[in-house]
Amino acid sequence: MSLSRRRAFSIFSLSIKEGVDRKVQYRSLGRTDLKVSAICLGSMTWGEQNTEAEGHAQLDYALERGVNFIDTAEVYSIPPRPETQGSTERIIGSWIAGRRNRDRVIIATKVVGRGDMNWLRPDGASTRLDAKNIAYAVEESLRRLRTDYIDLYQLHWPDRSLPLFGAGGTIYRRPSRREETPIDETLAALDALVRGGKIRHIGLSNETAWGVSRFLRAAEMGHGPRIVSIQNAYHFLNRTFEIGLAEFAERDQVGLLAYSPLAQGYLTGKYQRGARPPGARTTLFERGQRYEKPGVEAAIDAYLRLARDLGVDPAQLALAFVTSRPFVTSNIIGATTMSQLKTDIDSCDLVITPEIERRIDEIHQLHSNPAP
Repeated sequence: MSLSRRRAFSIFSLSIKEGVDRKVQYRSLGRTDLKVSAICLGSMTWGEQNTEAEGHAQLDYALERGVNFIDTAEVYSIPPRPETQGSTERIIGSWIAGRRNRDRVIIATKVVGRGDMNWLRPDGASTRLDAKNIAYAVEESLRRLRTDYIDLYQLHWPDRSLPLFGAGGTIYRRPSRREETPIDETLAALDALVRGGKIRHIGLSNETAWGVSRFLRAAEMGHGPRIVSIQNAYHFLNRTFEIGLAEFAERDQVGLLAYSPLAQGYLTGKYQRGARPPGARTTLFERGQRYEKPGVEAAIDAYLRLARDLGVDPAQLALAFVTSRPFVTSNIIGATTMSQLKTDIDSCDLVITPEIERRIDEIHQLHSNPAP
């Protein structure tokens, strides 16, 4: 065995848990009494790439492995379109009704921010984060989920104008002078629903440090409930959360629910050199532009080489890194096959040692955030 291979084997041999029950850890959701699994089951493919039966099978397997946290949204499945809107919540709802296990799972869903998907509302109006829109969205989600309460209700994206979902990167530009719902008004609407028992806790998504601070300040001033989480993209190609938001997790207990930990599958290497595997999301929908920017392919190559050096699955390396971050409350995984789901949950068995973290950081130093 070569010196380099012996060194890689030594690193890896320290990174697998011994004698584990192969179930995930649990972490506090903000300052609440809820303990959520460190792996959260994402669901946005159900109703589009996955059937109801496949969604139920994923839910059964994840719950068996100890995953008690499920994330969805009113707009799912993805890509958003009128024909499939709400299908993911309906699949979760039929599973809950059939298994009668509502008390065993923690359900997170989302209301969309301001936008032009006028098919989401019965009057054909644009969406926004005001009392009327939020109240309607909550009632529809409750109906589809077949439950009388939502554990975590999240604002899918801000009402104000921001570069979102990779558009414009992280560069802040003066927003357009479009109308926006004041944060205090949004929080008051959510407060009414918490007081009414419709939702238990609230969180943000695709939000900035300024937005988090304003929501915390509004709650401190008595305008509504305190946020408990923020759901943003976080992975090897986008660690921008560490710059302006991670401190909130430690100081204010607003932990990250990390989405796209595999960068929509790009970190597995399956799209390298323009490859388009049959049935893969980017092959089907061509929605991967966020991960096809200059410098991304070279960064992915570097992480793939590291995984080969360590003798580990590249997906598990990427997932284990996200789960290991101290500011992460839960890592939202998504799968279209049961083998992918098993691989993703098995990433809990891989420990990111200081040596592995050092090598990851070396790559990040050379290829910092090419796909924010």
